[in-house]
Amino acid sequence: MKLNAVYKKMGKFYVAWVEEMPGVNTQGRTLKEARENLKEALALILEANKTISYTPKSKEYIREPIGLPR
Repeated sequence: MKLNAVYKKMGKFYVAWVEEMPGVNTQGRTLKEARENLKEALALILEANKTISYTPKSKEYIREPIGLPR
């Protein structure tokens, strides 16, 4: 699965976000810094979502990986 990062120069900063993931956004003084910050923001959101939606191991639940169509 590939996501789309978007960068926009605004004054002295680059604003960055991931189109497919609301809430994943950041900024940086350089494009390189914005890219690095965006990767970190995405990782943090994915980890937070996993923690929030944690389901105890139980036979009541089925948990499995899912692939997305291309």
